[in-house]
Amino acid sequence: MNKGFYLVMAAQALSSVADNALLIAAIALIAQLDGPEWMAPMMKWWFALAYVVLAAFVGAFADSFPKGRVMFSTNALKTLGCALMFGYSHLLDAPGHQLMLIFASYTIVGIGAAAYSPAKYGIVTEMLPPDLLVKGNSWIEGLTVLSVIVGTVLGGVLISPMVSAHIMAHPWVQAVAGTAAQGAILVIGLVYIAAALCNLLIPDTHAYYPKQQTHPIRLIRSFSCYVRILWGDKLGQISLAVTTLFWGAGATLQFIVIEWGAQHLGYRLDQASILMGVAALGTVAGSIFAGRVPLRKALSVLPVGVAMGLVVLLMPAVQATWAVYSLLLLIGALSGFFVVPMNALLQHRGHVLLSAGHSIAVQNFNEQLNILLMLAIYSLMLWVGLPINVVIMIFGLLVAGLMLAIMRWNVLNHRTNPGLTKLIGQPGHGTALH
Repeated sequence: MNKGFYLVMAAQALSSVADNALLIAAIALIAQLDGPEWMAPMMKWWFALAYVVLAAFVGAFADSFPKGRVMFSTNALKTLGCALMFGYSHLLDAPGHQLMLIFASYTIVGIGAAAYSPAKYGIVTEMLPPDLLVKGNSWIEGLTVLSVIVGTVLGGVLISPMVSAHIMAHPWVQAVAGTAAQGAILVIGLVYIAAALCNLLIPDTHAYYPKQQTHPIRLIRSFSCYVRILWGDKLGQISLAVTTLFWGAGATLQFIVIEWGAQHLGYRLDQASILMGVAALGTVAGSIFAGRVPLRKALSVLPVGVAMGLVVLLMPAVQATWAVYSLLLLIGALSGFFVVPMNALLQHRGHVLLSAGHSIAVQNFNEQLNILLMLAIYSLMLWVGLPINVVIMIFGLLVAGLMLAIMRWNVLNHRTNPGLTKLIGQPGHGTALH
């Protein structure tokens, strides 16, 4: 691993820490303004919507410029969204309008994240050879999930009564921040700035692509073709289905854990955010172990996804702190172990069939589309008043059932293409395997 790769990891970690801390601070703002329970997951829904709407354009954008510069400019956009959220009470007076501004601010952060992601993952494929992609992805995914832990816990700590009191005690904070949540957002803004500084240090990989299309309609048509190519590839479709399911389930599980902590365990938001960090810590451990799985054997981890869905069903049965933490660690470890090899396989096939930026854009489009679907279903279940333990049972059975269906799909693919596994790690010719 070279120096540039470590700079990418540092920039990604800081940016992801800020994204996740800002989510907790935004949830605190919604609670402060007496917003309904379903509003928090819907805010994440708008964040994911940016990925879907911009999917046809961000791949071309990422491949048009050095990816370090792309990461810097998109991180600057995230900082702007953070600044707007910080100034919600200074810009508007009515609580309803303030809630809308908070939504809009986090959507701007989502736009920045949508454009940031193809550059972040694309530069990894430019820096590392195929035989190091699983290891590189293990580092990136492990560090990303670690940053989820740090960011989630940081957001919870910053809004906790004791820490927020210390932050607000400083005269220069009092001069610009009126609430504890605003004080937290001020600190988060500094993390975004640190990430931007790391972006500036990332070296040019000297990977150049043909001149990218700029006409919107043609970009959408081209993107539709890229989606068909990746879904038409017998290896790409399985890894894409798994990662799509994983990220949709993971985003929903974040909010399930917060609501479960409140309803089942009686936790405050800052306490529930620690539970999210515990699950993410397990994902880091699983990601580290997954780094030992060779790319050629990536499909062998599919049964672990079924196990994760079944283990989720145990959540309503635990109450003691040690049992809660142990279960969340196990759920996280299982998810990290099965998604890292799948992500590496998908990136490899995407790089072979398309380009770094376009393949990641296709991946993000599908993953975020599933996040939209699963968060909408979760918000609907909250809106109709389903108890959180019933929601958890539905969620766990859905994940396990879909993973079983994907495993069956994979078996059928190998029956029609017996030599399928031999193609993993080999360079392609720019066409999908049918």
